[in-house]
Amino acid sequence: MKKLAILLVITLGITGCFKDDIAPNPIIPINDLQINGVSGIKLQSTFVTTEVAMNVKIENKGIVTIKIFDIGNRVISKETAEVNKGDNLLKVYTSALPSSAYRIGLYDSAGKLLGITDFNKL
Repeated sequence: MKKLAILLVITLGITGCFKDDIAPNPIIPINDLQINGVSGIKLQSTFVTTEVAMNVKIENKGIVTIKIFDIGNRVISKETAEVNKGDNLLKVYTSALPSSAYRIGLYDSAGKLLGITDFNKL
C-alpha cells in the first residue's frame, strides 16, 4: 500500500490552529475493525485520548475525504486521502482535540457519504 500521511488541521475560532495526524497501516487485528458492508468507517474504540485506530473501507480504489465534526455539527477537520479497494487501516491522532463528542465521516470523491461514526475525546 502506498504510504499515506494526512495532516488534519483543526481551526478553533480565535484560539488558533492545531494539527492532528492520520498515520497509515497501524499494526492492529482486523477483527476489531471488521466492516461487513462494501464501504464504511469503523473506529477501534468510541472513547479516545491521544489516538484511535480506524478502518476505512471502499468498493474501488480512489480518493476519499475524511471529515471530523464537532458537537455543533461544524466541520473542524477535512482531509483527502488516496485509499485502496477494501480495508485501509489508519490511525487518527486526537491529542489536539479538546475533550468533547465528535463525529467522523467518510465521503467519496463525488461527496457521497460512505460511512459515519461518533467518538468521544476524553
